[in-house]
Amino acid sequence: MADLEIRDLTVEVDGSDILRGVNLDLDKGKTLALMGPNGSGKSTLAYAIAGHPAYDITGGTIRWQGTDLVELAPDDRARLGVFLAMQYPVEVPGVSLTNFLRTALNATNEQDVPIREFMSRLRAEMAELSIEESFLQRSVNEGFSGGEKKRFEILQMAMLKPQLAVLDETDSGLDVDALKVVSEGVNRLTGPDLGTLIITHYTRILRYIRPDEVHVMFEGRIVASGGAELADELEERGYDHLKTNA
Repeated sequence: MADLEIRDLTVEVDGSDILRGVNLDLDKGKTLALMGPNGSGKSTLAYAIAGHPAYDITGGTIRWQGTDLVELAPDDRARLGVFLAMQYPVEVPGVSLTNFLRTALNATNEQDVPIREFMSRLRAEMAELSIEESFLQRSVNEGFSGGEKKRFEILQMAMLKPQLAVLDETDSGLDVDALKVVSEGVNRLTGPDLGTLIITHYTRILRYIRPDEVHVMFEGRIVASGGAELADELEERGYDHLKTNA
């Protein structure tokens, strides 16, 4: 049994079928890439795993280390170690980055982390991601550039230390320098205690984060699977030649 086991998953959004029988396995210590064109259902899968209420699971199962996530609220999933880095991180005016992270960390731990220990860890992780300390008092994502928002998502991941990280289009809107910093942050966190699902349109992030497996989604189904070489094939041929498998 895989740590993450998705079977025959079907999902509706606003009454429309988006996922149409998705099967996927992911173990801790592995990195999977999920690729596909716009509208193929990749982000829907990410939000279904995280428990977004707008995504109605109409069939199938999502199990994380034997626990059925479908019946759990998003915060309960987070306490089990499930983390989602969003494609479009939202602004939270009036809530400082520091308070947001400390509240999230304490909510997912059995006991509160002492403030000195928290601040020491936070400053160290910010330095790794080239985030200036002036951001400590800024409101979450308010006025952040696209690259700054994505770095903050990885900062959350570094502080919370999840066991399952779903990275939805983490590379979108990033210039080359920001992409390298974010990728290095993900690689630094990769290890035997973390399973990572990278969702992306393009292969450029996969030049820095090498996946163990690549899966291609089209019209709500996974239509092709393989090793890292599959991403290279998509770079050359695009997605059109896979439509016949949908």
